[in-house]
Parts: sequence; structure tokens; C-alpha cells
Amino acid sequence: MKNLKITVNGTVYDVQVEEVGNTPPASISTTPAVVPQPAVAPTPAPAPVKAPAAKADVPADAELISCPMPGTIVSVNVTPGQSVKKNDVLLILEAMKMENEIMAPHDATVAAVHVNKGDSVDSGAPLVSLH
Repeated sequence: MKNLKITVNGTVYDVQVEEVGNTPPASISTTPAVVPQPAVAPTPAPAPVKAPAAKADVPADAELISCPMPGTIVSVNVTPGQSVKKNDVLLILEAMKMENEIMAPHDATVAAVHVNKGDSVDSGAPLVSLH
């Protein structure tokens, strides 16, 4: 038997290997090998994931139109300050391979638009503020 020190990916292993065949056994030291262990630095905790900031602040007196289901914004048809009538299309949301028109619930003025074309949104995410 031979004692060998093997390093694999930076980790040192002390192993014993038996020779097979007609070769005489090699002399073996009876003192155990001291294998230094590599220092392991503690893994830093992952940085907290910040929630995406809202695109625009919601005015205190504004009515918030939120996303009814997760999807992707296909188009935004309004801008802040624009007047809209009941049932005007504010934006188009693609969800489950269908385009869904998000319409104004009543006559109003657009206070803020919180999404851009191409944004992925979750259910309940702010889309548009009206007042």
C-alpha cells in the first residue's frame, strides 16, 4: 500500500493505493500525513433584490388602474395630462397569447403612466393613474 496525496479542484485528499503485481511493497511511513485544509471563506449572503421603482409617482387624489393579470405591455395609448373618455383604450396588455384592452372606467385625465411598451407586469401592478 502507498499513501498518496491527491489534489482535486483545490481540495487535498490523503489516499491509500494498493499495488497489484509482483513488485515488492514499498516502505511505508507509520506517521500519519498532516494534510492542510484549504481555508474556506464564508459565502457572502446574496444582495437583496430591490423591487423595481415605479415609473411615476401616484398623485394622492388619483385613481390607480392596476393590471388584472400577468402579461406584457404591447402598446401604451395615453400620455400624462391627456383627457380620456369612458371606454377609451389606455393600453393593450398581452396575456395568455391574447391582447387585452385596458379601458378608462370613466371620463378622466391621465395623471401618470407607470409602464412602457414591452414591460412585463404582474397581476396588481400599477398601469395608469387617472384623476
